[in-house]
Amino acid sequence: MKSLLQYIILSVLLLCLPATGFNPVFATHNRAGEITLRQVKDLTYEITITTYTYVLSAADRPELEVQWGDNSTSIAPRILAFNLPNDYRKNVYVKQHTFPGPGTYVIVVQDPNRNYGVKNIPNSVNVIFSIKTTISINPQIGQNSTPVLLNPPFDKAGLNQIFIHNPAAFDPDGDSISYSLTVCTQQNGEPIPGYTLPKASDTLYVDAITGDLVWNTPVDTGIYNIAMNIEEWRKNIKIGNIVRDMQVEVYKTTNLPPVNDSLPKLCVVAGTKISYDIRSTDANFDPLKHFLTGGPFVVKDSPADTMFVSSVPGEIITRFIWQTTCEHVRKQPYSVLVKTNDLNPKLSLVDIDNLEINVLGPPPQNVKLVPASNLIRVQWKAGECDNIRHYNIYRRTSSSGYMPDSCSYGLPAYAGFKLAGSTSAGTDSIFIDDGNGKGLLQGTEYCYRVVAVYPDGSESIPSDESCTILTPGSPSILNTSVTKSDAVNGEIFLSWAKPLKLDTIPANGPYEYIIYRADNLFGMNLSEVHRFTTSDLNDTVYTDTNINTLRFPYTYSVELYNDAPGNRFLIGKPEIASTMYPEVSEMDNAIGLKFVRNVPWLNYENTVYRFNKNSGVFDSIYVTDADTYTNSGLVNGNEYCYQIKSKATRSLNGITYFMENVSHVGCGTPMDTIPPCPPTLQVSSICDSTYNFLSWSISDSACADDVVRYNIYYTPQLNLPHTLIDSTELTTYIHRPASSLAACYYVTAIDSFGNESKPSTNMCVDECFNYEIPNVFTPNGDGVNDFLHPFPYQFVEKIDMKIFNRWGQLIFQTDDPDINWDGKISNSNKMASPGVYYYICDVFEKRLTGTEVRNIVGFIHLYTDVNAKNSEK
Repeated sequence: MKSLLQYIILSVLLLCLPATGFNPVFATHNRAGEITLRQVKDLTYEITITTYTYVLSAADRPELEVQWGDNSTSIAPRILAFNLPNDYRKNVYVKQHTFPGPGTYVIVVQDPNRNYGVKNIPNSVNVIFSIKTTISINPQIGQNSTPVLLNPPFDKAGLNQIFIHNPAAFDPDGDSISYSLTVCTQQNGEPIPGYTLPKASDTLYVDAITGDLVWNTPVDTGIYNIAMNIEEWRKNIKIGNIVRDMQVEVYKTTNLPPVNDSLPKLCVVAGTKISYDIRSTDANFDPLKHFLTGGPFVVKDSPADTMFVSSVPGEIITRFIWQTTCEHVRKQPYSVLVKTNDLNPKLSLVDIDNLEINVLGPPPQNVKLVPASNLIRVQWKAGECDNIRHYNIYRRTSSSGYMPDSCSYGLPAYAGFKLAGSTSAGTDSIFIDDGNGKGLLQGTEYCYRVVAVYPDGSESIPSDESCTILTPGSPSILNTSVTKSDAVNGEIFLSWAKPLKLDTIPANGPYEYIIYRADNLFGMNLSEVHRFTTSDLNDTVYTDTNINTLRFPYTYSVELYNDAPGNRFLIGKPEIASTMYPEVSEMDNAIGLKFVRNVPWLNYENTVYRFNKNSGVFDSIYVTDADTYTNSGLVNGNEYCYQIKSKATRSLNGITYFMENVSHVGCGTPMDTIPPCPPTLQVSSICDSTYNFLSWSISDSACADDVVRYNIYYTPQLNLPHTLIDSTELTTYIHRPASSLAACYYVTAIDSFGNESKPSTNMCVDECFNYEIPNVFTPNGDGVNDFLHPFPYQFVEKIDMKIFNRWGQLIFQTDDPDINWDGKISNSNKMASPGVYYYICDVFEKRLTGTEVRNIVGFIHLYTDVNAKNSEK
């Protein structure tokens, strides 16, 4: 509080001083700075304010006020201050804050004033210094912290020499960063009138991708301030920006800046140890110093390091060392800023370059393909990295010949691969490709590559390509048709194509068929159900009887043996084929059907039958070439049963077969199990009426046609669970909390079947700051305004108020929120003199995070009767 009071008094005195009696060095000091934020939890952020000030100025700020952009302010204490060369002081302030809810907030910090003599800011000594950062809080985009800026915002430049600066921005979330020039700001973050960019002989610009600020070239000496707008992007959506205010001092000099050797673009597989020597030279043979910074130095897992190699006048070599790990894999490249200072005794100049590093996920290993009759099992060795989220499996027909280069990840479109599917976890190592249930074509060569997917969506280097061809089994199955539905006496008709050209093997018979069955879709754990010997290869049918066809599916396989005495052997390689069944989904007034099978033929037409309870037979209701159907317009609570008849074709040895297969019977009861869509909620505080107003809607009317009421959930603090406070048929609600208007809400929709929607977005409000103190009172005994009271207020636990006179002496102090100052000096019966008094008041209010302290300051004009006794002398 003391420093803030001194600031108030100093500001008043400065306004009163004549211009000729004012020495700028004692009141101005701000040279550069920026604001960064780190997300602590959903709505809570930690702000870091970094300013660079003039050491020789008497002005010093142990704390700064933060305007959070949500109609609240608080005081950020300084946690670090240290002096740098050339009269710079670095100041770091840190403060946590909880925002009232999702939204976009512009955070502003301001401090009188800028330093004297900035050439491109008119009358800079009288311009308030301000910096600002914008952050978007949106549950849809996830956690978000701003980039950190690792290179200090001040430098020296030589007159008529190209100057380069880079902020060395690193985004810990892996978001994209872009750069542009903007205008330096004054009070409340507003642009400074008359601000201009420094003049250049050619141009002054910032590279939008690398962040290099290039001034080609300065045409005049002096101090200049330049503002860089550093924007943060995720999925092509802007989610925040930092306005960095930096200062450049331009000197006339014969010194030439050092020169860095050209730096490559490095691409490495996670787990690779990088060791790269960076060399810089100086034409003046000045001693040189390297400064390396960037993302690799601040990552939590295995940060980078440097090692001194050699240094002689005019040359320096530093080794960059980084043991990369899987945790470093991400879409965005890492940038290492290489800043070389020459240690010229008159003026030190710099050269800046960027070493770009891409850390790629290693390729999945040992990809193997196991073909079946109409599907392929893709398997690989999992576990290259613990942080893999899942795997993507890509497929194309025929070999691609694609060879990824050292900086390639994922699969480019020109390689001809399409996504066949994804696994659900990073520990998976098997994927079944059945063409999304349609089956794969026999006689076609299928080629696969597998890539790992990391937390930010980046894909690894693709695996080596692996190919296989689906070939028909022998005997080749044609039918697996359910001919009788019964729990005990069910029947399934099985047929296969007549084996041809067995005399070329030779296999002249007699022959034995063995038929196997499994009670699953993929033919696991097949067991023998029948065998018979024949000399007639036209005998290609079998009916499986006395089985429960109300359960499903079943899978069959047929083996053919040459059964001649002394010459028994298996002919061909058997295949599998399953029965078909309708997978039933019970929905609101509808039944969804998916036609499930694992067969080696192509189905081209599906006829849906529904059981007619009146006639006792199945009626045809729909024909489709798709593998799904939704039967709508049904009555909830009634059972409906379905059977599917599929027409199919299969080509074998130049012969085309046409088949029909009938499915198992599947039954289901429509019911409303689908909840309504979550409402879109808006909340605002009506501060003067002390209530919160909630309103909501569901934009998709079809998703809310049977909503009967809404549940309203509330919590007064972020760390407390929500509780149900009311249920209403309306779409608006007024809530008058007992303890504070600070609150969080979500709303759910309830339909006529009692299904409750997902919660709306949790919306929080914490915007009412209604404790205000009048600036005038008249303790003259007339019964009117004799006591200093605040304006009407609510939800204040206590205060810590101190009132000072013009000399900084404490006149009155209280913790009573009603204040009740009668104008007398504390611990005396003396009336304070008429005049202006300054107050500092900590207000303890109930907020979303619990009781928080808000600091307010101001002036009080005290008027008394001139004849009042015991007045202050």
